Amino acid sequence: MAGAGRGASVSLTDLEKSYDRVAAVAGVSLDIRSGEFLTLLGPSGSGKTTTLMMIAGFEMPTAGDIAIDAKSVVAMPPYRRNIGMVFQNYALFPHLTVAENIGFPLKQRGVAKAERAKLVGEALELVHLPGYGERYPRQLSGGQQQRVALARAIVFKPRLLLMDEPLGALDKQLRENLQLEMRRLHADLGITFIYVTHDQEEALTMSDRIAVMNEGLVAQVGRPEDLYDRPSSRFVAGFIGESNFLPAIVRGIEDDVVVAECDGALLRALCPGRMSPSPLAAGEKVMLTTRPERLRFADGAWHSPSSSGAPQNRLSVTVTEAVFAGERCRYMLQAGDGTAMVLKEPSSAAIRRRAVGEQAEIAWSVADTILV
Repeated sequence: MAGAGRGASVSLTDLEKSYDRVAAVAGVSLDIRSGEFLTLLGPSGSGKTTTLMMIAGFEMPTAGDIAIDAKSVVAMPPYRRNIGMVFQNYALFPHLTVAENIGFPLKQRGVAKAERAKLVGEALELVHLPGYGERYPRQLSGGQQQRVALARAIVFKPRLLLMDEPLGALDKQLRENLQLEMRRLHADLGITFIYVTHDQEEALTMSDRIAVMNEGLVAQVGRPEDLYDRPSSRFVAGFIGESNFLPAIVRGIEDDVVVAECDGALLRALCPGRMSPSPLAAGEKVMLTTRPERLRFADGAWHSPSSSGAPQNRLSVTVTEAVFAGERCRYMLQAGDGTAMVLKEPSSAAIRRRAVGEQAEIAWSVADTILV
């Protein structure tokens, strides 16, 4: 990564925040590495924005500690933490030009006028808005205003940048374009980004690591592919992407793989959320999960790359709904015990379409079956 090492490390230890004795953040411990792009992802009310505001210094923790570069900042006012901040509503001064908005934090720090102009020009180049310095916020589109807010947050060269749903007010196309620009900017600057969003796709696209939050706690933290392929709980599996959930009963353990019965079929599953599957007892009720795009019809032409030659799970189902969705066909399926499932396969002239009411057998890799 270009400029890696210029970013601040951040350590949260047993961080708590309560409002009228109701916990918004209920004990978060998290280490964010220097130069990392870490996203706090979770539903509304999960505590992600409150956590960000405590790092920024706009909220005081009820308990716990926040350290930046191994130094506690809990007692330090926001302006002394030297953190860049970008909000969803841009927070630009309408009566100031773009250049004056971006230069505002430099002016507050006593930077000379000539140096301010130079740094503002560099920031405008970084966010692809050269020549926009004399315009006013009202003369800019939403996307351009967000770039100005970003330029203002990085113009004084902070080692840490915090962003609270900064793309939430933009349309889908613009949001996707700016996601890629944020990744580029992160690589160019080499500073630490902490980003808050409730948008799973945004988090998967942009982050080095994601901390999934729920009810004031971190449910799981890891690389995007780890969270998607190896969720540690039903909440994480259901919140990140789409998942099928299969109720099953444990029948035994074979080579660290759980063997469980679902609708009369023996299915095998991995247990990444546990140190060992040994605490599971025969007869115990469990939940298995797998992604819709990992399933295939056992008699079909399409074979998932991840399943070729790998041990397979198989289950008999009935097609209850068939939807053509452009590049994919989406099927609702029902097992004999009433469990509903979704299967997604590529749409192709070479792959036979299934009819509602059709009986079929589906197959998927044991490696894509997770006990949650």
